[in-house]
Order: sequence, then C-alpha cells, then structure tokens
Amino acid sequence: MKKIFGFIIAAAAALLCTMSCCNCGDEYGYVIKNGVAVYNTPARPADQVSMIGFAVEPIETVRVGFIGLGDRGDGAVNRFTYIDGVEIVALCDIEEDRVNDMQKLLAERGKPAADAYFGSRDAWKELCQREDIDLVYIVTDWKMHTPMAVYAMEQGKHVAIEVPATTSIAECWQLVNTAERTQRHCMMLENCVYDFFELTTLNMAQQGLFGEIIHAEGAYIHNLDPYWKNYYEGWRYEFNKVNRGDVYPTHGLGPACQVLNIHRGDKMNTLISMDTKAFNGLKVAEQFGETEYANGDHTITLIQTEKGKIIEIQHNVVTPRPYNRMYQVEGTEGFANKYPNEGYSIRTEGRNFDEHKAVDDLTGSASDGEAYLSDEVRDALMEQYKHPIARDIEEKAKQVGGHGGMDFIMDYRLIYCLQNGLPLDQDVYDAAEWSCLGELTRVSIENGNIPVVMPDFTRGDWNKLDGLTLAIKK
Repeated sequence: MKKIFGFIIAAAAALLCTMSCCNCGDEYGYVIKNGVAVYNTPARPADQVSMIGFAVEPIETVRVGFIGLGDRGDGAVNRFTYIDGVEIVALCDIEEDRVNDMQKLLAERGKPAADAYFGSRDAWKELCQREDIDLVYIVTDWKMHTPMAVYAMEQGKHVAIEVPATTSIAECWQLVNTAERTQRHCMMLENCVYDFFELTTLNMAQQGLFGEIIHAEGAYIHNLDPYWKNYYEGWRYEFNKVNRGDVYPTHGLGPACQVLNIHRGDKMNTLISMDTKAFNGLKVAEQFGETEYANGDHTITLIQTEKGKIIEIQHNVVTPRPYNRMYQVEGTEGFANKYPNEGYSIRTEGRNFDEHKAVDDLTGSASDGEAYLSDEVRDALMEQYKHPIARDIEEKAKQVGGHGGMDFIMDYRLIYCLQNGLPLDQDVYDAAEWSCLGELTRVSIENGNIPVVMPDFTRGDWNKLDGLTLAIKK
C-alpha cells in the first residue's frame, strides 16, 4: 500500500511539474502544459451567430458620431467631410475646445454643426444612446476602445475602433461575443492595409505572381521619443510602462494576415516571442520622473499558421532608427519588400505568364529571382497590378491625405461597404486576431519565451471563406 501511495504522490508531482494553470478559472484564460501555454476557445453561446461574411442592408446615408477628437480624431472628422453620403451627427471629447475646433472645421467645409458632448468622461454614452446614429467612430486611448465599442454595439450601432481594438484576450472575446450577439459590424481601423504598396502587393499575390505565399513580415518600428508627452494624460507611456510584449502589433500584422488569408482559409496557431531589456525604455521613464519601465526596447514574435506558413512581427518605439513597418512577402516564385526601398523579385524562368501579361517583358531579367527588378520595371509592374480600389480612389485619397492617403481609403471603404450592403474589408475577427498579440506575446515572454497556442476567435469557422475578398458592388 505504501508503494502504491508513493507512486500516486510521485505521479501527481510529475504532473504538477509539467502543467501549471494560469487564469484557469477564467473561460478566456490559458493552461501551461509541457512548456506550452494553451488558450481556451469557449463554445459559441446559443444566442450568437458567426460574423463570417456578415453584411447589413444598404445604408444610403451613413450617420456618424465621433468619440475622441485628439491627434487622430480631428483628422478622421476632416476626412469624412470629403465622403459623399455621410452625415456627421455628433462629436464627443473630454475637452470642449477640441469639439469647438471640429465645429469650426465643419463650418469651413460647408457642413451643418454637429451635436456636442464634452466635459464628462461618460458623455460618450449619451452619444451612443442616440437613435439617429448608424456608426460610432472611436478614436480614444487604447483602454477605452473595447468598453466603448461594446456599449455602442449594445445600443444597436456599428462601430469602428482605432488600433489596437483590444488590450487583452478577455476584451477580444468581449468584442467578438457582442458583435455576434447584436449582429453589428465591428471594424478595427487598421490603415496600413490600405497603403498603396500593400494593396498592390496583395493584388499581385492574389493573382499568383509570387506563387504560394509562405512567409510574411511586418513591424511597428517608430521612435516615439519626441511624442511621449503629447499623449493625453500620458496614457501611452503609462501602458508601455507596465506591459511587456508587442503592445502595438496591428500595423505590421494586418497586411501579413491579409496576404496569408488568415481566417479565410488559414489561421494563426502558435506564437513565440522574446524581447530585449528596456535599455532606452528606462530613459523614457526618466522623462516622467520614474525609474521602472517594463516594455522591452525591441520585441520579436514568430507565428506558425495551420497551413505551415510563418509570420514575423517586430515592435520598437524607443531606439533611434528610421521608421519601418518591415512589410515583406515571400512566395515560392517571388518576393516583395517595402522598407527601406520598395522592390520586387520574381522568378520568370520556366513559368507560363499567359494570365499575367504584365510580366511578359520580365523574361530574362533577373529570371532566377535572385535580384530585385529595376526601378523602371518595378514601376511598370506596380501600375499594371495596381489594386482596383486604389485605381478608383487614389487621386482623391492623396488629395485629402491621412498618412499619404491610406487613411482616406480606409474611411472611404468603410462607408462604401455600409452604403452598398457589403461585408467590410476587416471584420471583428480581424480586430481580435490582430490585437491579441498584446497579451499573448507578454505571456510567452514572462514565462521564458514559451510557445503560446492562440485562441480561435472564429470558433472553427476560419476555413469557410476561400481567400480574402475586398468586396466591390456588381
């Protein structure tokens, strides 16, 4: 009996050595087993319906309320004054002067004044409760994105949220569950997928120019040293100060996920992340009279997909290096690179380009794909493969502006899809998948850079669509 009891104790001890629970009581938490963190994917409640391919009846005139009129919000209001079929119904910010500035802008653009909400930190709720608003456009600090979006959807509104949409896995599920329950659109405002190089490269990839896409890279590398004290009440510093991991992944991850058809035929399965120490991060803390800073200077994350593809994502906002989103696409027959110089490498030898007339003149030019195409050939190729959306709106987008025009294309597409009853380019699952790296990378790093099995926010529906489609009215 003693031997049996001893065996049971030993077995239990061995089990404890291989498995530890973190947030085990949380349905959105994870378990660490055999050195791997495995996140739960809870079953879909009976009163919820998948948002894959979701669209609503056409909204001829989209009535919009804006929450947050600071560094990004004011630009959004301005861009919307250039979009036909839009009414700016309400404006909200804590600071009254920001609301007044936007009222002046509306007057200058020949638009009627909007109803104003300011002063109270809960004034945004009154905006969401209005019955004459179709879309709530949220441009606040990160921590308010999900609470505002959830409340707005519960009031029957479609929502558009600045990046990242969430700051935790629990918030990811809150967005998904609320969108599924209320059947309201929830789009994260990831603008970088609308940059001209990314759109053109996506079009090339979808037409098979690069062969099978096997690897994509993206990043947010941007020295924020001149800007830290510009954030309202220091919110961005406060967040980075206490959080390790890639806290701002969506600019790099969004374009990579689109070109790899994530939850449109493939899905992200596992990630592993590591970071440097906060060498320059501590210098940021000194600007605020503090001595601690959690976020590493440089964070690198690798992601494996269900179909055996790889995504690499990087984050760095504290070292003195040029701006870089690292956008790269690697296929079995070609390669695209955006930073520091835009370029393409395409293998032509032994390939039939009957369906790709634009590359007829490439034959014999770097035919093995080892070197970049010349600038002249690259420019001709990009013109031939310019995405139909960019071709349609490029001139106006560059005129209106917003990061060179991509912000305007993002807003234009949001309204275009609502007006025409089409699925949005980015759905609620994109918002969750692209934002979830914040918590997942932290968990990997804080547990010795262990692999993390990612939750499936589509709950098994990731392969019901055959590739990404940016819908156009027929």
